[in-house]
Amino acid sequence: MGSNEGSGGERKQTVVVPEIKFTKLFINGEFVDAASGKTFETRDPRTGDVLAHVAEADKADVDLAVAAAREAFEHGPWPRMSGYARGRAMSKLADLMEQHIEELALLDGADAGKLLLLGKIIDIPSAVQMLRYYAGAADKIHGDSLRVSGKYQGYTLKEPIGVVGVIIPWNFPSLMFFLKISPALAAGCTVVVKPAEQTPLSALYYADLARQAGIPDGVINVVPGFGPTAGAAIASHMDVDSVAFTGSGEVGRLVMEASARSNLKTVSLELGGKSPLIIFDDADVDMAVELSRLAIFFNKGEVCVAGSRVYVQEGIYDEFVKKAVVAAQNWKVGDPFDVATNMGPQVDKFQFERVLKYIDLGKSEGATLLTGGKPAGDRGYYIEPTIFADVKEDMKIAQDEIFGPVMSLMKFKTVDEAIEKANCTKYGLAAGIITKDLNIANRVSRSVRAGTVWVNCYFAFDPEAPFGGYKMSGFGRDQGMMAIDKYMQVKSVITAVPDSPWY
Repeated sequence: MGSNEGSGGERKQTVVVPEIKFTKLFINGEFVDAASGKTFETRDPRTGDVLAHVAEADKADVDLAVAAAREAFEHGPWPRMSGYARGRAMSKLADLMEQHIEELALLDGADAGKLLLLGKIIDIPSAVQMLRYYAGAADKIHGDSLRVSGKYQGYTLKEPIGVVGVIIPWNFPSLMFFLKISPALAAGCTVVVKPAEQTPLSALYYADLARQAGIPDGVINVVPGFGPTAGAAIASHMDVDSVAFTGSGEVGRLVMEASARSNLKTVSLELGGKSPLIIFDDADVDMAVELSRLAIFFNKGEVCVAGSRVYVQEGIYDEFVKKAVVAAQNWKVGDPFDVATNMGPQVDKFQFERVLKYIDLGKSEGATLLTGGKPAGDRGYYIEPTIFADVKEDMKIAQDEIFGPVMSLMKFKTVDEAIEKANCTKYGLAAGIITKDLNIANRVSRSVRAGTVWVNCYFAFDPEAPFGGYKMSGFGRDQGMMAIDKYMQVKSVITAVPDSPWY
């Protein structure tokens, strides 16, 4: 590890920079330069300084990676070994991840501005848990016996779909990597992964660990690059059988279009949200304030399920607002490697400026800025925790996914009004409900059109719980056993049985 001298506010201490071992493409079990020889910069959002120059994949490199994945699928051992053996290899990779938690958390912290402590106790362990879950599932994939009419017997086979393209975002580099590839590996597929250009470093480290774990060459390929080149090449490739994408709705449309224009590969999309957190009069106000703060300011608001629209019933609204402002002001912004920090920098200059533009837009639209709203410090991409009140449903800050630490506060009177307001969005990824009334909790959780609803909690994820969206938050589910189905084909086999003693 090295260090750079930081500056600005509380960030004047030495900035820890992790050792970066892997910056090349990983194709067919080897680290290689891009065919073009080009590289791109990945920057440290704490300072804006360059962390590393990473090989930049484009169509030629994606072609090589897909060819390697196809060869590994058609002729390699991975889909032909038992599910138990695949699970053993995946478990070995999980073991290696646990042995390298410190390095992995450092990479994601420096590349994405994520809190180092939470990387070590949440991000990397959650990725390990995801991988272990699907390692355990690998030998539990089976079809069904069919009760077909006539003199026949029937059954279904579940077969791996083939080569899977994976395009992941930058907000949770490690967890997103394993959220997508784990069920695909369990199914017996091979993968070509394009990590976000902002955060490619941990994905390359995982590729090396996979090689050490004995996962065969060509099964996992990692091609850092940009969406319009590497991402587009994956989405439009005639020899990719399925694409799993997490990111913006705009790019999600392009992925679907590329599928339609190429080989009609299957597509699964997780496209973000504008999640409501609904707080009723009977809620414990202090608990509600803590949950609402966590829901929007955790990971600097760079969370697809961030509780960015907070609806508070009128009976406790004034008390909630006062306490929420104090809570936001006590949410410490600083170096993510400092254990006392609650919130690090936005991932890059583009996102930093985008969030600030939305804050300016909120002011111009007539919302009341209660706290925050400015850059924090004079170096890096830090923004103060921000709360707006007097927000209307038709304002941009209430409709658009900002992906930053910006809370929109709104008041409601009745349960019906809360449901109507919560559903007043093109998205439907998640929602939160805080109440002591079981009837209200049940009614609202069944009425809100969202793929995940948390009652008296938030961010309660588990590999067992399917995750995905309604409406323009996408389709397809990650997590749970049903995630494996995205990466499988179902084949019906019907055999004549003319002399059976029974039918």
